[in-house]
Amino acid sequence: MQKIIVSLLFIILGTSLSFGQKKASPYDFGKMWTFENPPKEWLKQTYGMDVQDEWFDYVRKSSLKFATWCSASFISPDGLIMTNHHCSRDVVPALQKAGENFDKNGFYAETPADERRAEGLFVEQMIKDEDITRLVEEKVSKCNPTDDLATMKTKALEEIKEQYSKKKDWEGLRIQTVTYYSGGKYSIYGFKKFSDIRLVWIPELDLGFFGGDPDNFTYPRYNLDITLWRAYDEDGKPLNTSENFLKFNKNGAEEGEPVFVVGNPGRTERYRTVSQLEFDRDTRFGYMYKMLKNRNDLMVKKYNMIKNDPDKEYEAQELLNDIAGVANSMKAFGGIYGGLNDPALFGRKVEMENYIRSKSESQAPWEEISSIYTKLKPLGWAVQYLNPNGLKGKIYTMMAELFTYKNLVKEGGNDDKKAKLKESILSKVDALHDNEEVHLFNLLLNEIQEDIYPGDMTLKNVLGNKTVDQFVNTMVKESKFGDKAKAEQFFMNEAAMANDGDVLLKAGDVMMSKLNEANTLFGSTSAKRQALEAKIANQTFKIFGDQLPPDATFTLRISDGVIKGYNYNGTIAPSKTTFYGLYDRYYSFNKEFPWSLPARWQNPPMEMLKYPFNTVSTNDIIGGNSGSPLINKNREVVGLIFDGNIESLPGNFIFNEEVNRTVSVHAGGIYAALKYIFKADRIINELEKPRK
Repeated sequence: MQKIIVSLLFIILGTSLSFGQKKASPYDFGKMWTFENPPKEWLKQTYGMDVQDEWFDYVRKSSLKFATWCSASFISPDGLIMTNHHCSRDVVPALQKAGENFDKNGFYAETPADERRAEGLFVEQMIKDEDITRLVEEKVSKCNPTDDLATMKTKALEEIKEQYSKKKDWEGLRIQTVTYYSGGKYSIYGFKKFSDIRLVWIPELDLGFFGGDPDNFTYPRYNLDITLWRAYDEDGKPLNTSENFLKFNKNGAEEGEPVFVVGNPGRTERYRTVSQLEFDRDTRFGYMYKMLKNRNDLMVKKYNMIKNDPDKEYEAQELLNDIAGVANSMKAFGGIYGGLNDPALFGRKVEMENYIRSKSESQAPWEEISSIYTKLKPLGWAVQYLNPNGLKGKIYTMMAELFTYKNLVKEGGNDDKKAKLKESILSKVDALHDNEEVHLFNLLLNEIQEDIYPGDMTLKNVLGNKTVDQFVNTMVKESKFGDKAKAEQFFMNEAAMANDGDVLLKAGDVMMSKLNEANTLFGSTSAKRQALEAKIANQTFKIFGDQLPPDATFTLRISDGVIKGYNYNGTIAPSKTTFYGLYDRYYSFNKEFPWSLPARWQNPPMEMLKYPFNTVSTNDIIGGNSGSPLINKNREVVGLIFDGNIESLPGNFIFNEEVNRTVSVHAGGIYAALKYIFKADRIINELEKPRK
């Protein structure tokens, strides 16, 4: 009955809530359903599918978590695993033998003996799942009422985890508890781990990353973003997965056909309040996008300088991989930032919040969290720009490490930690004579200058009366930390460190002190913010129940949709592309990277060109879903998820089914590449094995 009521609410809200030409909807929270609470009634009403537990159990056990960053699936009875090329890209270089280059030439194991084990790589299969909400509530009710509620819940979850680890069906599994709806629901999962994973096939980088950054998050698309691995058992034999694998269907799915994504979406923030989203818009995502874009521009410039130098082939290839990662993040953050600045999308969040607030007895939680974020906003720039990481370069990292070292001295700190810090600091002294590192530090100061909160004196206290360029030039010339011998002497006199006036030290003191101030404020409000978020999420939960999916948590979900093209750029994007399009882009861009093709792809057979290559559907995905199988109602693989379109990027905070599209490698495209280019008859025969 509750599901019917919620379905009616969807209809009522869809017609009554409007913002301009857009309408707020419960679907704005997405369609990433959990397996312990599968959308049986929804699938029946929407697609006419009478889906029972056995169907969900089968696809759950056929799907995998690929290491700690992607999704995957079993697609044969002999442990064959399918995931993305970009999920495997950082793993496969270690498997190359002398003279091999998988990025350039790809790899295909012609025999089982040729399959190569990747040390440290693993996949996990969700064997068990349960809703434990009632059990948590029972345990909390028996706790000391004077205890902190969060502490009681944590204790209850630990006890339940211990209890389940001793259950017969759960023994030997990795057990994980997950909190949903900020405490409205709780689930427990049991995973089986497989650690002998061997490479079977990976195409060339030109195919796995065809179109590069310009085509990233776009459609129509022409990417062979796939890798095949195999799981082996403890006896060194291919894992027997005959009971749970997704049969490969090279015909794919037709326009309008229901399809399902089964994978591990990483993180969404669709239950954040309007005041939180305003903070995200005005500080968090805008700053991050700027940082990534600036560094991507630097790397692309360097790549163009060295790409044709035969002596720098390896460096160029490594740089290209780095560019791919940064460019991907840049577009992702840029898409979220753009969505937050879209009046229609943001208006839907405002409208939904107003609806939920109108059904709530108290407005206090929203008002309190808004007050907190008003106080946090002036320090948002500091959190983004002053936290040391690789994007900010070695000079700034050295500043942070020196600040930490001096504090350890002041506190009479850990000698082992000081020794490690000293070693790390001394390893960076050459950065002050490295033009790239100096430019990166200069760039960071300019970014701060552009985005620092009005009236904040932090940067002024660093620069004094100098410009950024003048300050950086002075620091490079005068700081002792550009000379290893002088830097060594600094560590020999700990008593004098606090009063050392080195320009680099003084700048580091100012910036890291500001970061500590920001971190302290954010940390001191964290518990309060979480408590308020829980109250707000629980109010949403009261209105809609668990028929709205919870935010993504990198746990296994199933998302429904249909194969469907969409209107774009004044024309129509078809629901599928073909290999003809691949070659059109190859020639249209004069065979130049990132639209170049390897020699073996130069003269394709005419029969291959007609095969579908990529496809789009209306499923709800996010980062972490990469490598997820796209399946039909018969539990057959019809595609492999690898991306979303540009319109899907605001999916971090809102799901917009109208234009949101999931982009997959069509099963027919995978089959054609194996058959016509790699002549991988062994794998084709394996994919055609029937289920029991």
